[in-house]
Amino acid sequence: MKFLKYPLTLLYRIWFYILVLVPIIVLFPFIFVTILSEKTYPLFFKIARLWSKIILIGMGFNYSIEGDDVFEEGKSYMLVANHTSMTDIMLMLIAVKNHPFVFVGKKELANIPIFGFIYKRVCILVDRSSSKSRYAVFERAQKRIQQGLSICIFPEGGVPEEHIVLDEFKDGAFRIAIEHGLPIVPMVFFDNKKRFSYTFFSGSPGKMRAKIYPIIETKGKTLEDKNDLKQQVRQLILEPLENDLK
Repeated sequence: MKFLKYPLTLLYRIWFYILVLVPIIVLFPFIFVTILSEKTYPLFFKIARLWSKIILIGMGFNYSIEGDDVFEEGKSYMLVANHTSMTDIMLMLIAVKNHPFVFVGKKELANIPIFGFIYKRVCILVDRSSSKSRYAVFERAQKRIQQGLSICIFPEGGVPEEHIVLDEFKDGAFRIAIEHGLPIVPMVFFDNKKRFSYTFFSGSPGKMRAKIYPIIETKGKTLEDKNDLKQQVRQLILEPLENDLK
């Protein structure tokens, strides 16, 4: 049966991209209307959550969310999690119910046909090679926070190599959280690398677990506390990942 592995995995990968694109095409009139104005972003967020559910269920991922009762009505948060898979976006959207947030993501993804058209209108884009672009992220994040939205950043700054459990964290998420007094919500995605990693011939249906940890307050902290806060959050995420591998 080994000779079937590669063609079946190839079909599984193709099926993922079909699930990503077809709902966008079908729902595009509704998506287009909701991205014309920042005021309608909460409606877009609901559509994005539906899109995420279609993908994860369609891929055979039996997802479960633990600890999603940490969010309070009317508060903005900084959402952070480990980053190992394209499915991290979908699982994050499902994990955070009724609490719209905006992703901070790589500028390069805006070049993807159809998806990129929407992506660059609803996310905060960053060119990590440009210090000017990184600084502009803080201004755009401030505007979104003032609108009552939360911010989501994968603090590793990219997807690490397969053998790395959790890469070192960048400063951005913690700087924004401190400067705006945002509580940090750490999350752990246990199975996304196993279910659908960036290694092309890999992946399979199965469980996909997310755990949301209690918030970490940043009020009263200054930028001098940034590195300690960053390491505290990283260790909180790293420990359960390492324990899960044992």
